[in-house]
Amino acid sequence: MSTKLPIRPEIPKKAIYRLSVYFRCLQRLKQNGIPTVSSEALALAAGVKPTQLRKDLAYFGQFGTRGLGYDVEQLLTLTSDLLGTTRLQPVILVGVGNLGTALLSYNGFNAEGFDIVGAFDIQVTKARQAKLSVPLYPMSDLSKVIEEQDVHVSLLTVPAHVAQEVANILVREGIKGILNFAPVVLTVPDDVQVNNVNLAMELQNLSYFIKK
Repeated sequence: MSTKLPIRPEIPKKAIYRLSVYFRCLQRLKQNGIPTVSSEALALAAGVKPTQLRKDLAYFGQFGTRGLGYDVEQLLTLTSDLLGTTRLQPVILVGVGNLGTALLSYNGFNAEGFDIVGAFDIQVTKARQAKLSVPLYPMSDLSKVIEEQDVHVSLLTVPAHVAQEVANILVREGIKGILNFAPVVLTVPDDVQVNNVNLAMELQNLSYFIKK
């Protein structure tokens, strides 16, 4: 099963991020039984301008009918296919500390198309396994699980001083996408995508704008 988006290199990363926002908006529309939506209404729900919405969608093809808007079900299916979430995509988590444990406790991943099939840590005990809803493996089982489960995406929640070392291992074992929670810039090959989540930096960003 392929997990790579069928996109061209010139498509901005922000457009792909906004595609995820549109996907969530479309999910809510479907849940509320709304069959069609105009670009203006969908843009308002997503917090963008209608011209931005139409430009983003145009990167991936031609959607919607002038005067009628977008078919919610159809556009939801298309965005799900583009994002690679039409079927549950297997994901692993490496680093079962406080943050890793909290992420494993989150029940919303499946609804978004992702299935955490295993967690990895250097300390594997029955007591720790009993607290988790997914299998807990030693790092020595990483290669086997990635191959058996056809995993291409990993959450990385290890301490900063070992993050690069673990990232190297993940890349070597075939991981192509890393969601990195460690406060460090990772060096990876060009064909590996790293998205960084730095909560402290986000809080600093908010603090700046609050002061303004």
